[in-house]
Amino acid sequence: MVNQYLEKVYAGFLGMNAGIRLGAPVEPTIWTYQRIRDTYGDITGYVKEFKNFAADDDANGPVFFLRALIDDAVDRPLQPQDVARAWLNYAREGVGMFWWGGYGISTEHTAYLNLKNGIPAPQSGSIQQNGKTIAEQIGGQIFIDTWGLVNPCEPHRAADYGEAAASVSHDGNGVYGARFLCAAIAKAFETRDIDAILDAGLAQIPAICTYRSVVEAVRAFHAAHPEDWRDCMEMLFRDWGYDKYPGVCHIIPNAGVCVMAMLYGGGRFDRTIEIATMAGWDTDCNAGNVGTILGVACGIDGIPRRYLDPINDGIVCSGISGYLNILDIPSFCRETALLGYRIAGEEAPAALRQAYRPGEVYFDFELPGSTHNIRLSDPFRCRARHSTKHAYAGTGSLEILVDRMSRGENCKVYYKPFYTREDFSDERYSPVFTPTAYPGQTVSMKLYLDQWNGNETPGAAPYVRTCSDKKERLQGYVKLVQGQWIDVTFTIPDTHGDQVDEVGIVLESYSPASMKTLGMVYLDQFSITGKSAYTIDLRKQKKNFASITPFSTDHGAWSLEDGKLKLMRMGQAFAYTGSYYGKNYRFRTSVTPENGGSHLLVARAQGAQRGYAAGFDKKGKAVILKNDFGFTTLAECSFDWALDTAYDMEVRCDGSHITLTIDGQTVLEAEDSSFDHGMFGCGARETGRTAFGNFTYQDL
Repeated sequence: MVNQYLEKVYAGFLGMNAGIRLGAPVEPTIWTYQRIRDTYGDITGYVKEFKNFAADDDANGPVFFLRALIDDAVDRPLQPQDVARAWLNYAREGVGMFWWGGYGISTEHTAYLNLKNGIPAPQSGSIQQNGKTIAEQIGGQIFIDTWGLVNPCEPHRAADYGEAAASVSHDGNGVYGARFLCAAIAKAFETRDIDAILDAGLAQIPAICTYRSVVEAVRAFHAAHPEDWRDCMEMLFRDWGYDKYPGVCHIIPNAGVCVMAMLYGGGRFDRTIEIATMAGWDTDCNAGNVGTILGVACGIDGIPRRYLDPINDGIVCSGISGYLNILDIPSFCRETALLGYRIAGEEAPAALRQAYRPGEVYFDFELPGSTHNIRLSDPFRCRARHSTKHAYAGTGSLEILVDRMSRGENCKVYYKPFYTREDFSDERYSPVFTPTAYPGQTVSMKLYLDQWNGNETPGAAPYVRTCSDKKERLQGYVKLVQGQWIDVTFTIPDTHGDQVDEVGIVLESYSPASMKTLGMVYLDQFSITGKSAYTIDLRKQKKNFASITPFSTDHGAWSLEDGKLKLMRMGQAFAYTGSYYGKNYRFRTSVTPENGGSHLLVARAQGAQRGYAAGFDKKGKAVILKNDFGFTTLAECSFDWALDTAYDMEVRCDGSHITLTIDGQTVLEAEDSSFDHGMFGCGARETGRTAFGNFTYQDL
């Protein structure tokens, strides 16, 4: 495998997200090239600050479609239908993931409905099925970055994987764009030479096609006029503009921008994404694509801190799993790198295998510059950055400057395991969230003190904050020890039905104002692990992003009424919560059928198309069902249930054994080993109304 493979994956993924974040505020078509120029001039940094940045389709696709390698293409090359299944499994229809602009208008919406109605990939995205205009929009190249990241130094294989993924929704030049950019990303692992990177992309597309023509036109113009990218942009407007290609956002003009940005960017990461943004058209897509290529080529040291610091190693996504939507970038890049080793047929380094811990929060600060989205409540009193000066294990830690704090003054250092609408500046792509930290779990971290001033050593109080009341639950101060690592460990307390939205420590000074505390605190080996036991009190929840906290709802009309979670639907509808990696557990709630024949709980759900369901699914029957891209019955019995009657229902998953209990009596049992982990929740398979009560959950 290529030298420093993981670090280059990390730089490429960060580069992609920096480009997306830079281009997103000027993406709408109302932001023309001229308006961007006249408003922002020469862009050299983010043009808009976000409380937290909600990822859009340019990040959702690379994150969730890659899971085809986890769910289906485990021991064989990728096929288009593998990615098609990821589309159907991880998207909430009509919400998030990508642009749901209508059948025959949005290429992705068109492809999704084709798949939903039984048209398989690659026919789902073909010109024959959808016509040339729909098939050649930009989406063919904007969801493909991770296919390049898992095929380092293998442009042909990267292009094949990109084509398989892109063909779910695109064809013709739409697929050529995927091949070109995936090959370019793969080549960037071994060279920073832009011409060599472009040559690698061209080698993977037909000798005669419009995509090649626009690439060659830009290269020729740059060779003749290398001074000013704006001159090249005028050429693109004249010869390759939007007015020459049908549809909402055609791939060809934007391909020209990508090549222009790379050539005129001169191998610099920052200038490349800046040009891609200032050029207009599909700014976040283009800046994201070239950000991946230049991120890989330049490495983490080649990405200026002004683009990395606001990202802070974290993004939020818009898939169906609220748990997976809270994405720690170093952890995701480790998962991506492990897939790359697997595809290459090579054994991954032991350190990489040991550091990847799905289902746990684990921050080791080993990747260069990594911060794992750790935050500060008061950046005036404290500052945080990655450091290699002190480390409990390995080479890295988080360095926290405590800057002249007096007795009684403090600053929180924390991880955010849950979000609500108030945490965002806008409603981009309607993200939904399920916590990544729960009562009963163990929080552990190592702290090291290097104090320069102050007559008392500072203290650190572990704490969690609850979401609905913003109450900080401190666990008692521990004095830090000069020049030593100490272990700080605590159990997340019962939150009485609320979500945990901060986990960390409160650093507090004990020195008087005449001897203010000044020095460094180092944080390493931060983890949240172990079994959980908690309640979801519906009176403490709210409607957010057209969903109900802490659930991700898919179809149906969901509301909170009188302490109940109410579902009204015209057809199938489900809500999911809990850890995506929950294995053996039991959960219970009250289920009140109000109309219709289907009233279900779901368990070990790995998305919309994978998992189990149990409860009532027809009049006079109780069932346990398996959902594997379609429901089948695992067990069924007679049960004389009635409308407007509350039933205390519990589902238990233990190994391959699934149990349904109603009002304290075991009603059904089934054996199935198809799904060994997943979320839990509730819903129905057909028209009707149901009321669900508070949920209680316990890991076994």
